[in-house]
Amino acid sequence: MDKVSLVMTTFNNIAHMRLTLESVRAQDYPSIEVVIWDGGSTDGTLDVIEEYAKLPDMDIVWRSGKDEGLYDAMNKSYGLSTGSILLFFNDVFARTDAVRLCVEAMGDKNFDGVHGDLVYAEGDKVIRSWKMGQGNIRQGWMPGHPTLFLRREIYEKYGLYKTDYRGAADYEFMVRILKDGDVRLAYVPKTLVRMFYGGVSTRGLGGYLVSLWEGHRALRENGVRGAFWIDMRRTLRVLGQFR
Repeated sequence: MDKVSLVMTTFNNIAHMRLTLESVRAQDYPSIEVVIWDGGSTDGTLDVIEEYAKLPDMDIVWRSGKDEGLYDAMNKSYGLSTGSILLFFNDVFARTDAVRLCVEAMGDKNFDGVHGDLVYAEGDKVIRSWKMGQGNIRQGWMPGHPTLFLRREIYEKYGLYKTDYRGAADYEFMVRILKDGDVRLAYVPKTLVRMFYGGVSTRGLGGYLVSLWEGHRALRENGVRGAFWIDMRRTLRVLGQFR
């Protein structure tokens, strides 16, 4: 059975950490490792992590220390992981069988990864609903990073997250691995994740503009032609997600 590493980063996030860990604890897949890099929280987040790390039904590896920002923290957290399948995860699973469905969809080496649908939510209110489907980068399509399970071999082959991006290193990483069509992704057409609204790339107009500009940069740096038209298609897809 594949061990799944749920790779997390946090800094002074006590409001969400308990919700995230409870949703992991509720998963029906039996081999889950939670890996957390904390940037030096002082608000009680570490107390919550320690509380859950002591539970017999949780496998948690965590460290707290200095980092150079979100994507450096993600790379540090990856370095602590041991699972053969990884998901960078800081939100809430929308269903108790989310991890199991994704592992089953990947099959025995048939797919390099899997993704599904997600919603952006503030409490019980859904702000955006993202039904991924399948597609390609040139259509403005991209899987939702909070649902993207990948085999460890993909990170070993393509590398980790670029730390000189402010808000779109996850997008750049996905462009890098998907642009040539060599990485095969399965798709689970179910809502797997409730994403906390207000993250780096969803924090108002300014956050979206940073994400859009860096997304354009990611396409150009990876040699993807027609970056401007891809940006337009991507923007239209985002607008279509709002309720």
